[in-house]
Amino acid sequence: MRTFPDGFLFGVSTAGHQIEGNNTTSDTWFLEQQQPSVFTEPSGPACNSFELWESDLDLVASFGLNAYRFSVEWARVEPEEGRFDDAAIDHYEAMVDGCVARGLKPVVTLNHFTSPHWFACRAGWLDPEAPELFARYVAKVIARFGERLAFVITFNEPDLPAMLQWANLPPVVAELERATLDAASASAGVERYRAANVVLPEDMHAIADGMTAGHRAAKAIVKDRYPELPVGFSLAMVDDVVVGDDPSVRDRKRAEVYGRWLELAREDDFLGVQNYERLTYDGNGLVLPEGAASGALYGGSEPRSLAECVKYANSVAGVPILVTEHGMEGQDDAKRVAFIEDSLLHLLDVIDSGVAVLGYLHWTLLDNFEWIFGYEKTLGLVAVDRETFARTPKPSAAALAAIATGRGVPDPVTSEALVATDRPGRYGKQLASHLSKRVASQWDDETGTGSLVFGHGGRADLAAVDGGLRFELVARPASVARLEDVIGRHLVRFGARDELAVAWTRSDGTAGTTQRNSEDD
Repeated sequence: MRTFPDGFLFGVSTAGHQIEGNNTTSDTWFLEQQQPSVFTEPSGPACNSFELWESDLDLVASFGLNAYRFSVEWARVEPEEGRFDDAAIDHYEAMVDGCVARGLKPVVTLNHFTSPHWFACRAGWLDPEAPELFARYVAKVIARFGERLAFVITFNEPDLPAMLQWANLPPVVAELERATLDAASASAGVERYRAANVVLPEDMHAIADGMTAGHRAAKAIVKDRYPELPVGFSLAMVDDVVVGDDPSVRDRKRAEVYGRWLELAREDDFLGVQNYERLTYDGNGLVLPEGAASGALYGGSEPRSLAECVKYANSVAGVPILVTEHGMEGQDDAKRVAFIEDSLLHLLDVIDSGVAVLGYLHWTLLDNFEWIFGYEKTLGLVAVDRETFARTPKPSAAALAAIATGRGVPDPVTSEALVATDRPGRYGKQLASHLSKRVASQWDDETGTGSLVFGHGGRADLAAVDGGLRFELVARPASVARLEDVIGRHLVRFGARDELAVAWTRSDGTAGTTQRNSEDD
């Protein structure tokens, strides 16, 4: 087993508006109610975590994790300009204390996209007084419980508007964003209703300037009171790779999206890195995989992408990295399990090379409200019943728990099988051909050998030998049974006439799976 350094944090990340529910005094809530709205559905009660936060913390602790990232909702703390709600501050203080009592390091985000409705009515971060207003709120929060925090994140993904300019989104999305803000301005009776997560292109740089000033003002408040408390912000980062010998487009994207923020991070104690995908560029622009419509969010999961983003961010900013978000969207939790394990192995490579990585906070604890996508996208380790709010941990929660409690990623398991047949070449070729649309596969008739390389989980080598077709599968413990099943069930289906059977034997002593034709009848 490859292990992580002492003191490494394992945790999960959440955001108030996405899980708490009924954040009615926020700008995002107001935008969700507009007609038209870029939000496909309103957040409503979300996961009811404002009421169920203690059971959420119990879940995190039960997974053996040692850190929990959550946001303080400015809109709850200051629902009206200049009026602070002590009960809301009490609530977040109780959450901090709840983390400490459960052995969880509290990682607090001061602004995770959402701001008060009144702040948006003042044009949000376009208002010259915005940094001062933000600092006033931060001072209230930090004075109450700052000494018990492990990390402070001022802003979540201030670079996201610039990143979305590179996402090749259909023009209708930008048109709908503009229509949403126009409707909100009219409803609120103001000239410019502005938010941090629905941004017009002409406002983008000025909003970034306002948030830069806001970050510095908030950090000054924290450092004045608690000089040793680490302060930083988090960046949305794609692993931008180059195909061919012309990196000019990739480099221009990096400059436009990350440049100013990586420069700003040099002043801080750490930088939060948030990664979900890898995108490829040549000298002409984005190179899309076959069948892909755009380079949109969650579109290109790749286990190496997190490590590459961490390495790049550290090389430019020169500060320690805290992975503040990383995950995979989709219903196939077996893929999520393998993705977590493989991604953390690549992260270990970066750590071993000397890059300071403070911890890994997975996005996210719960299937929740994913902004403009509503509840369609699922990234949680825990499923949530939309009616009862019952929480059901997925296998991925157990996988992350095993890594966290063991302080490392389990070694791969080797599983072998010999399928008795007098036509091994035929079945090897047929299997490789059939799975080629799902995995990287090949079969060589001359040598009688082939391979299956699974994107998130392992590799199988095939060989025609005396007596049949031999398999050697190497995979993570959490993935091995699924891959045995994929290979075996396809093979026995092809070989129904010959009554093929596949019995696997594993190197770790656990029971391998067995597939027979009769099981498919």
